Amino acid sequence: MFPVSILRLMSNYEVQSGYSVADLGQQDRASFISRTYAHLAGSVLAFILLEYALLQSPAAGLMASVVGSGRVALLAVMFGFMGISWFAQKMADESATPGMQYAGLGLYIVAEAFFFLPLIMIASSYYPTAIPTAAAITGAMFLGITLVAFTTKKDFSFLGAILKIAGLVAMGLIVASIAFGFNLGLVFSGAMVVFASAAILYSTSNIMHRYGPNQHVAAALSLFASVMLLFWYVLRLVMGSRRN
Repeated sequence: MFPVSILRLMSNYEVQSGYSVADLGQQDRASFISRTYAHLAGSVLAFILLEYALLQSPAAGLMASVVGSGRVALLAVMFGFMGISWFAQKMADESATPGMQYAGLGLYIVAEAFFFLPLIMIASSYYPTAIPTAAAITGAMFLGITLVAFTTKKDFSFLGAILKIAGLVAMGLIVASIAFGFNLGLVFSGAMVVFASAAILYSTSNIMHRYGPNQHVAAALSLFASVMLLFWYVLRLVMGSRRN
């Protein structure tokens, strides 16, 4: 999977009203954070429900046939997903109206559900316990990383430059593996778990320090992208361990 968080890292965080969450009072800051995480929880729930519906629909077979039809089709799916993701994040980040921000978040959730579909189909067919195991591991890691960010209260914005470089390298490796037909293996998946964990820490830090007071939808989308990236590679690691 293309490290979607790199799309976020390539753009600046614009505050809508000239000041950030860090400038708010304690009560307003707590309200912003609670709204952000409520939207994150809603996004995860929407993803689960949509994924379940897609698995029962003809879209599952269609997506599997497209992905399995060759390298060109797989690259087209990946770059198509990247384009939709970029557009959805721009909608959530820069739209003045709440409706457009929610439309961007909804579009991103739908794109993620379709992109995950082939992997979820394989996991549910051959490794039935891999999905709940990966979900539990992802949830535990997310809670741990969030706890670190909120207890230390540090600004981890310095991770942005590191993640940009690492994301570009990962993107190049993923494209090359598809184009030339080699397997990146479990070591790469492990490295991407580290990348996604750092992206969650970076996004959480931005929620506390850099977003504008009305950007809770954009903040939730950024965090959702990082969590889904973590889940993707944790699931691949669990499936790989079961296979071996």
